[in-house]
Amino acid sequence: MQKDISAGGALYDMGVYHIASMLYLLGNPEVQTITGQTYQETEMDAKRKQISGYNVEELGVGFVRLGANITMDIFESWAIHLDVPEGSSLAGSEGGIRLNPFGYYFNTGDIELNAAANLDSYAWRHGALRDNPDAVEGPQQHWVAALQGRVELLPAAELALKTMLISEGMYLSGKTGHEVTAEEVRNHSKSSAIKL
Repeated sequence: MQKDISAGGALYDMGVYHIASMLYLLGNPEVQTITGQTYQETEMDAKRKQISGYNVEELGVGFVRLGANITMDIFESWAIHLDVPEGSSLAGSEGGIRLNPFGYYFNTGDIELNAAANLDSYAWRHGALRDNPDAVEGPQQHWVAALQGRVELLPAAELALKTMLISEGMYLSGKTGHEVTAEEVRNHSKSSAIKL
């Protein structure tokens, strides 16, 4: 992968999906500040690196302060010297969840309750036992159902903009060596849209 073609590595390849999912589950809170760093440190065959022009990160880490006293940490990698990192998770004052593999965690009194769930079965039941089951089958089906007025459209554009704000903020923070505000990222951002 090359920066001039893909703009980034693991952060843009995988991280944007995880960031957007977390923002959605958190209610799409406002982004306040971002701290981040990316790394391209893992050795690779010199000839292969030269031929491919590979120059993107294999690891991106970040910390984001969001509205409503929420923080998000980000760890995206496709090549590190470590076994599989834990999946995306949320932890709050009332409990926590891990998305993959799914788990739900909370305490009641002195008892720790940790639960797993069969999400495939849930997805089937959610679709089969609710109105507009086709609207949860995929993005295209959701779009059609929203156009028909059967479901509310997900805030995909708003989620995408905040996801890119966070991603760009991580790259900018790494370049400047300090935490950046959402406003700094907006002021620094350059459009790559082609004028017709």
